Amino acid sequence: MFIAAGAVGFAYHVTEFKAQGPSAYEVAWVCFARLLAILGGVFVLRGSNWARWLLLVWLGYHVVLSAFHKLSELAMHGLLFAVVAYFLFRPQVAAYFRGTNHVRFWI
Repeated sequence: MFIAAGAVGFAYHVTEFKAQGPSAYEVAWVCFARLLAILGGVFVLRGSNWARWLLLVWLGYHVVLSAFHKLSELAMHGLLFAVVAYFLFRPQVAAYFRGTNHVRFWI
C-alpha cells in the first residue's frame, strides 16, 4: 500500500516542477515525503523494524497536515492511521519484525 501510494504520489507531484504554482522547494519536500513512503514500504517487506515506525510517523505527519483541511480529511487520515497502527503492531507482526516465524522477501 505504501509503495503504491508513494510511487503514484511521486509520479504526480514530480510533474509540478515544470508547472506554474508551488515553488520547487515545496515540491521537493512533497516528493521526499513520497519517497519515504516507498522506502518504508520496501523495508517493511524486508522485515526492518525501523521501517514500520517510519510508516507510522509518515501517516502521523499526514494526520497533522489534514488537521488544517476539511474535517473529513482529518477523520479519514486518523482512521487510516489507527488501522495501520493496529496491523503493524499486533503481536504476530512483532514476531515478523523480530525475524522469527517468517521468510524475508528479499535478502
